[in-house]
Amino acid sequence: MGSLGLGRVEAAPTQRLSGRLIGWLVFVGLLALVNWVGRLAGGPAPKDAAYRWDVAVGSVIQFAFMLLIIALIARGAWSLLALRRPRRWRSALGTAVVVLVAVDLVSLAVDPILHPGREQGLTPTRWEPSHAGAFAVFAFAVVVLAPVTEELAFRGLGYGLLRPFGLAPPIVGSAILWALAHGLLDALPVITILGVGLAWLRHRQGSTIPGMILHGAFNGIALAASLAT
Repeated sequence: MGSLGLGRVEAAPTQRLSGRLIGWLVFVGLLALVNWVGRLAGGPAPKDAAYRWDVAVGSVIQFAFMLLIIALIARGAWSLLALRRPRRWRSALGTAVVVLVAVDLVSLAVDPILHPGREQGLTPTRWEPSHAGAFAVFAFAVVVLAPVTEELAFRGLGYGLLRPFGLAPPIVGSAILWALAHGLLDALPVITILGVGLAWLRHRQGSTIPGMILHGAFNGIALAASLAT
């Protein structure tokens, strides 16, 4: 499999690369299928989803299961996950700010037509103190578990396995697959742009850690904004 070092790509046996890549594509394909089928068949999420224990605990279990699959695919090639110190923290921060601004601009541009922020329907519309416990677990899943899991899956495994095919597949390809895996149509442009930015950040810094922080900040800002409006 292809393992990534800082500033270099080390080639490994092709047959092992193919096996891991197929396993990752199957994983991503099933994730997209489940989310799209659930989205089309299940209808909109309940308005109080962020305050429900079943949603909160279910989200934690879902991400834990995904982390297990990621570990199984990456087993024996942990460098694919790029869990290493970034090359330059200051540069990573600057790139993260640029990505956030770009995503916000795209979101503002498409909001009058697509309303991407409303599609998923998981963010609360007001603060309800009586449900603080369930909300805390839900927020942990959204702001911590989701960024860690998805960055390891797409900017870790996805980037690492697609990198031997050039630069476009791991950056643009992984972003498109990540967007499709969410099962959201109206939010597709915004998620894709965010995915490209996260993959570019991973490329520049050789690490998935800055992307986890940016991803978590993006989700946290969206969650906080929903409570403030």
